Amino acid sequence: MITKKPYVISEIIKETPEVSIFRFAAQDGSTLGFDAGMFVMLYYKNPETGEEIGRAFSLASKPDDKYLEFAISMIHGRFTSKLDTAKVGDIYYVTGPHGQFKYDPNQNKKVLFVAGGTGVAPFLSMLRLIAEKKLDTDIKLLYSMRFTTETIRKDELEGYKKSLKFEMTRSVTREQNVPGWDGEYGHIDAAMISRHVSDPKERTCYVCGPLKFTKAIEAALVELGVDKANIKADVWGE
Repeated sequence: MITKKPYVISEIIKETPEVSIFRFAAQDGSTLGFDAGMFVMLYYKNPETGEEIGRAFSLASKPDDKYLEFAISMIHGRFTSKLDTAKVGDIYYVTGPHGQFKYDPNQNKKVLFVAGGTGVAPFLSMLRLIAEKKLDTDIKLLYSMRFTTETIRKDELEGYKKSLKFEMTRSVTREQNVPGWDGEYGHIDAAMISRHVSDPKERTCYVCGPLKFTKAIEAALVELGVDKANIKADVWGE
């Protein structure tokens, strides 16, 4: 039997029009050891009926942080509708960590991160680990979103341009000719990757986002000659 550990909401941050950052602290004060990139199962238990519902969420916090951080699209689904009305102090339950989508700082010296929407969460975990350890990792991030207002943790990501060997390219899929926008327009494809990454075949490529997005990026990377063994994908259904 899997033991579900109680966690308490310690902070809720309205990050973008549709995404909120949730931080959960273990009720017993412990920290969770995991590899950057992994996910946990988060459960809500109805206090009146005892019914449980759960969903997988990638960890944006770095290993051994005092809290677990998630970037969650508030889509008013069966689980997120509970989070819509959640408040600091509410108790949820966690199992994990789970998954094989892991960043190994000893192996991956040159990486390409490709994120779709809240798929940026595991890359935040990886970047925070790289920053904490002051690693010399060569990082390129391609980050797709629908609208220019949807960059998650924008200031933090911009800061990494100065503190790490890090380059970020953002692209929006549902807007055109936005004043002040310094990114691309359209879906990330092989041509866009080539414009910003001259050496994809030399990098370990991590892809995280919805199923259709992830499959398209994997195909684009293969088209550019990247070995499938060097592509790691974290996929969730749409």
